[in-house]
Amino acid sequence: MSQRLDTNTLLPSGLQALGALHTAVESSGLEATLIDLINVRASQINGCAYCLWLHTREALAHGETAERLQLLRVWDEGPFNERERAALAWTEAVTRVADAPVADAVYARALAAFGEQGLGALNYAVIAINAWNRLAIPFRKAPPASRAAK
Repeated sequence: MSQRLDTNTLLPSGLQALGALHTAVESSGLEATLIDLINVRASQINGCAYCLWLHTREALAHGETAERLQLLRVWDEGPFNERERAALAWTEAVTRVADAPVADAVYARALAAFGEQGLGALNYAVIAINAWNRLAIPFRKAPPASRAAK
């Protein structure tokens, strides 16, 4: 499969807007390692090869372990703390919002773990990665290794 368009060059102001959201999330007080888990998990759900490649590399650079990344698909059974589990439950619910509304139990868990301000930041983190996924997937943005293999 070859890449279709590079939307980043077609609408630079859109790229700048998403970049500003990314910057806001990074400065929101959420831990970089937590943002990495959110980015990888949402990208797994959405099937975004480029974002999985990028955010897995970032997670490892921020000190995440390969073992935890391998177990991220089964986070509810893996070696994750309650704050991470609450964030991952929120990530899944918001990423799959077209399938079902965010359950009250998921909201209550996330609110208990993050408080109002933190939950707002968490929600923006999930929105941001889903937006990036939706830029990459329809235009078949591929990781560099996949590009070289063609």
